[in-house]
Amino acid sequence: MERKPLVWLGDSLEKLRAFPARVRRDIGFALDFAQAGDRHGDAKPLKGFGGAGVLAVIEDFDGNTYRAVYTVKLAGMVYVLHVFQKKTKRGIATAQTDLGLIKERLKQAREHHRRASQRGK
Repeated sequence: MERKPLVWLGDSLEKLRAFPARVRRDIGFALDFAQAGDRHGDAKPLKGFGGAGVLAVIEDFDGNTYRAVYTVKLAGMVYVLHVFQKKTKRGIATAQTDLGLIKERLKQAREHHRRASQRGK
């Protein structure tokens, strides 16, 4: 099976590069699964996005929580929508500002995919 390319939206790649090495490795491993068409055991559907099309990988390290959110909804590609360190210590819910950014980048991913599909025809 052919591996799906990763498409990094916004500052996602730069943010991931700033994470601790172990967190980068673990998130990279989960994204590698997505590229191969599988789902890593740590990848969970993000609530509010209609099923398993938008996934989050959550890594805890040194008292901090790190997240990478990506979508496999769009055929043939894995779009990394947002990578961030969770700021609040209360609950597991994703902050509204992060959810808004994820929604905006999902729109960008759909547009990018539409344009890429048209070029491929």
